[in-house]
Amino acid sequence: MEFRPNPVGGASFPAPVFGSGRRRISRVKVLLRGCGVVGARAARQMLTVPNIDSIVIDDPRSDHVHRVAHSLGSAARPLEEGEAWDKIAADVVVLAGPAEHFADAQRALRSGAHVVSASDDLNDVEAMLALDGLAKERDRVLILGAGFAPGLSCVLARHAAEELAVLEEVHVAKFGTAGPACARQHHNALKNSGRDWRDGQWVEVPGGSGRELCWFPDPIAGADCYRAALPDTLLLHQMFPDAQRITSRVSATRRDRLTSRLPMLRKPHPEAGAGAIRVEVRGLREGQFEVVILGCIDRPSVAAATVLAVAVGGLTSGRYTASGASGLGSVVATVDFLAELARRGVKCARFEGSPSHVR
Repeated sequence: MEFRPNPVGGASFPAPVFGSGRRRISRVKVLLRGCGVVGARAARQMLTVPNIDSIVIDDPRSDHVHRVAHSLGSAARPLEEGEAWDKIAADVVVLAGPAEHFADAQRALRSGAHVVSASDDLNDVEAMLALDGLAKERDRVLILGAGFAPGLSCVLARHAAEELAVLEEVHVAKFGTAGPACARQHHNALKNSGRDWRDGQWVEVPGGSGRELCWFPDPIAGADCYRAALPDTLLLHQMFPDAQRITSRVSATRRDRLTSRLPMLRKPHPEAGAGAIRVEVRGLREGQFEVVILGCIDRPSVAAATVLAVAVGGLTSGRYTASGASGLGSVVATVDFLAELARRGVKCARFEGSPSHVR
């Protein structure tokens, strides 16, 4: 089993194209809530987006937020004590802290800002999808799951699906975690029920069930993955309402599964090592059954921060035209988005070979 770099069938990525559609926002002010390992990296990358003029950073850790803002230079500043974050007239509010993001997303939309959320909590994402009406009423964009998975996984799923005439199934798996908040969410997800989409209805699936050996790009290769309380299926179903089956899984060890219902036994590492995602779509092309598998390997915090920054860049440049709440894969032009990720060092791969089994 082999993953080949560049998921676009051997052709080079075209230059990124941002700037058509929704009116471009000039001299953008971004408010970033949460500057952990993902948020701090995303802030640094957002400052390389040409029309982002300034970033205001908000985080409960006062000393930390001042250090991060200082490291970013004069274009960034911390939210001052007593200053209301939803009163600073930000054009875009980026939610990169631990879930829950629903209340902040609602406040940001009511203040007139676009919102980009990196939440990977099932209940949180489901609640934010219900803000679709508010976002449309205010003519604002609410992008959900703008991270590694969900996020890049949704973009890859849409990109792979564009190769098929009829999409029947989508299966997503992820390996690894970013910072401590992500590790805690991974721990909680394994103990709670997830949801699969099967033949026109949602099916509740127990966390830690459905063991499957999933193959990721080297050097991770094979890893046992399990069902969990993951929001990927919600966002993928929004993109592919006619799909027959949609599933999501996360890697876990035997110890992870046995201890998932207990408090975390040890403090999470400040930042984990390599992570990966795998996206598999099945369907028909020219009357023949086809399977397309794409993947990515990177440090989850680095990949998630890059995805978040590129998503904000596309939004501020007017690329996303439709208001409302949706997953990242529903709003981006996939080739352009993957090209910009590759330019920033996050590169995806295509599986070449025959799948070893059919679900």
